Amino acid sequence: MATTTGLFAAFAAGAAALAGGRAAVHWGIRKGLAAPRVPHDTDPAALGLGFDTVRIATANGKTLHGWFIPVPGSAAAPAVVVLHGWGGNAALMLPLARPLHEAGFATLFVDARCHGASDEDSFASLPRFAEDVEHAFDWLATRAGVDPRRIALLGHSVGAGAVLLAASRRPQVAAVVSVAAFSHPAAMMRRWLAAKHLPERPVGRYILDYVQRTIGHRFDDIAPVATVSRIRRPVLLVHGEDDEVVPIDEAHQIFAARGETPVELITVSGDHESFADLEHHLGSLTDFLRRVLAPR
Repeated sequence: MATTTGLFAAFAAGAAALAGGRAAVHWGIRKGLAAPRVPHDTDPAALGLGFDTVRIATANGKTLHGWFIPVPGSAAAPAVVVLHGWGGNAALMLPLARPLHEAGFATLFVDARCHGASDEDSFASLPRFAEDVEHAFDWLATRAGVDPRRIALLGHSVGAGAVLLAASRRPQVAAVVSVAAFSHPAAMMRRWLAAKHLPERPVGRYILDYVQRTIGHRFDDIAPVATVSRIRRPVLLVHGEDDEVVPIDEAHQIFAARGETPVELITVSGDHESFADLEHHLGSLTDFLRRVLAPR
């Protein structure tokens, strides 16, 4: 009996050590992939724009921080929800605020969970970015002075993938502008693994599987190359020719996967993070939004 008890104790200790090791690995994966929280360093007032600071309810009982910039005197203006990328915040998207405002669009700049001044959550992910932008859309659709039938979504990087995902399951979205979207999360993850000098097998495969289990979605289902063909409203893809984070080939992959979705593609000089060159092409962006959000 003593020998049997000892064997059970040894087995239990080994199982506990294995579980503890797995928990440590999972903690390391989450820590390595977690987005940095960058505080705002400006707001729309710096641009001379009137705005309201708002809190918007989202999933898991959390709230989002946002800046709502209305169109004064408009009874039913077209509007745009603007979402940043991984590790970004609403302030980093403000170069778009004045051009959109002067073009006659009400705008809502939001921070995703775990970003900017929004609530913390257990983790951030592309699907959670999509949940956040959907709740922002619903909030904006109830605002006085906004036409709920003419609301577009605009996102950058992970936010670009999120607005494509949101629009694929929300037919109420009138249009989408995707800036620097990656074609597939697995491709983005493989670049991250390469940057960390981690082999794809077995380490990389384990990490990709763990991430899919954690976020509750298969990468193949939420990838922009899959979601773009499920959208029935106009989509504008914008991508920098010098983007080294997400190669421009991925914009062409999304465009090629469009199916029956009305998609337009604009390539601009510039990298992944800089909006400097995009600002020079905002005429094309606002022209697209004017055209597809025109009253019907």
